[in-house]
Amino acid sequence: MKIIDISIQIFEGMPTYMNNQDNQPKIKTETHGYITDTTIQMNIHTGTHLDAPLHMIEEGENIETIPLERLVRPCKVLDLTNVNDRITAADLKDQPIMKDDFLLFKTKNSFDETSAMEFIFLAEDGAQFLIEKGIEGVGIDTLGIERSQTGHPTHKALFSNDVLIVEGLNLKEVSEGEYTMVCAPIKLLSTEAAPARVLLIEGTNLSF
Repeated sequence: MKIIDISIQIFEGMPTYMNNQDNQPKIKTETHGYITDTTIQMNIHTGTHLDAPLHMIEEGENIETIPLERLVRPCKVLDLTNVNDRITAADLKDQPIMKDDFLLFKTKNSFDETSAMEFIFLAEDGAQFLIEKGIEGVGIDTLGIERSQTGHPTHKALFSNDVLIVEGLNLKEVSEGEYTMVCAPIKLLSTEAAPARVLLIEGTNLSF
């Protein structure tokens, strides 16, 4: 059984959404004798994380309302490395997308071919296409699923249609195909997101 960790490492100086330095984690390690303690302070949208509707919708549901059964499940990795600027409905129409799919988008972002300000993102019409297909969730290999769209219509449309959003994946070493996904958000209370460790296991017929 092959397990692939598609999470981003957390460290001081790491990439942050739109180069926002306020989102940089602060990590302090102290050693006294044989005891070592580390303290970390960071925004919960730093690195790999799961968003909840509360992130963009007033009085939306928070992170603990998302059942783990929706996060440990089959998923599909789609190779969209040919896409420039944004993922549109036209980019998705010929992809093998079915109702209830959980999709992970592999783009140029995974190969550091885009900048922090000009990353590949999911456009509003792409989000509407996915909603019409009836997908369960979507993940992307950048720290935000959208940019350059006034009012965050991609987030709002997905959240309003109960589509889960995972951001900050690293899919560089992952081939297009079907996997079992384990997305394990930190067990926070009443927040709009949570950092997560996300793993892919080759194959979709695993018994748990």
